[in-house]
Amino acid sequence: MELVAGSYEQVLFGFTVQRGPARSGQRETWTPVADFTHHGHTASLSAMAANSRYVVTGSKDETIHIYDMKKKVEHGALVHHSGTVTCLRFYGSRHLISGAEDGLICVWDAKKWECLKSIKAHRGHVTFLSIHPSGKLALSVGTDKTLRTWNLVEGRSAFIKNIKQNAHIVEWSPSGEKYVVVVLNKVDVYHLDTASVSGTITSGKRVSSVTFLSDSVLAVAGDEEVVRFFDCDSLVCLCEFRAHENRVKDMVSFEVPDHHVLVTASNDGFIKMWTLTQDKKDPPSLLCEVNTGARLTCLGVWLDRATKEKASIPPATEPCPDQPKMIKKESGDIIQEETSEPSSEKSDLTGDSKQPTKGNSPVPAKKRKMANMLEKKRKKKL
Repeated sequence: MELVAGSYEQVLFGFTVQRGPARSGQRETWTPVADFTHHGHTASLSAMAANSRYVVTGSKDETIHIYDMKKKVEHGALVHHSGTVTCLRFYGSRHLISGAEDGLICVWDAKKWECLKSIKAHRGHVTFLSIHPSGKLALSVGTDKTLRTWNLVEGRSAFIKNIKQNAHIVEWSPSGEKYVVVVLNKVDVYHLDTASVSGTITSGKRVSSVTFLSDSVLAVAGDEEVVRFFDCDSLVCLCEFRAHENRVKDMVSFEVPDHHVLVTASNDGFIKMWTLTQDKKDPPSLLCEVNTGARLTCLGVWLDRATKEKASIPPATEPCPDQPKMIKKESGDIIQEETSEPSSEKSDLTGDSKQPTKGNSPVPAKKRKMANMLEKKRKKKL
């Protein structure tokens, strides 16, 4: 298990969590141990996602960096967006979806790291996106004051809902029967069958992060030190607790045997792990904490285990017509392929393009060096 956090200071932090056996009369011990720091981005980190193999980070430098967590190496970088990367989401082990301030949503093959499809999703920035548990639908919100539903099976926009203000978070519940949309300090709860607001949760200050603890319980954090648990049906605050000394920037929840864990990251530099009780009316207990000394912006948890293979988004037949620039790092060499700017031409998300094009394949460093040596010999003979 690895805690991974990004910061305003452009640094990525990694901490391995070591679990010690419970002694008589005491509970199990959890200890975060510093594993790595990496300064790969040239601007503050803004988004993060993790699957069973990789952690990916997005930044204000407009790039997405890929980290192979099993080998503990940087796998390369994707350069396709022309604005801050605002959101990253894995679906299963095969697909990554990214959104950015350029209004684009990109679907990536997470094996070959090719862009399968790039679509102009919003007239303004894409501020957040969330994938339905089935993998058939996705929701996105943007600064054009719209909530958009995407049919990932047919690869098209399914529904557009105008909202009065710019939303900055959207999140599906674990069952996919409801979702929440966050606008400033308000969390609107929607039901999928009616696509209408069933209730609103109001926080004291701007909401910066939400995560579902169950299908009916939502954790809400914002520009304050407190985290609150709400019942999405009754809209009642079940409990609240002081998590940090500064505003909470991001939260992640997951389950392992004997523990339902909530992880929080804050501007105060701390990452904290909490174990939740079965009754969410009781505040959680602190498992462990670590001080990074940086102003944290985004958070991820990498679990070193084989995830259940979900039904993937329908595979693409070709990569997107406008292939991204791909920076692949091998043996210290940087190989860069330049391509044209992203097109705003309407196309589906499944990759069924009418204009098939050959995708980029990064050249291995050894072959590149051999080619250079042969070229030098040829010139000497001449």
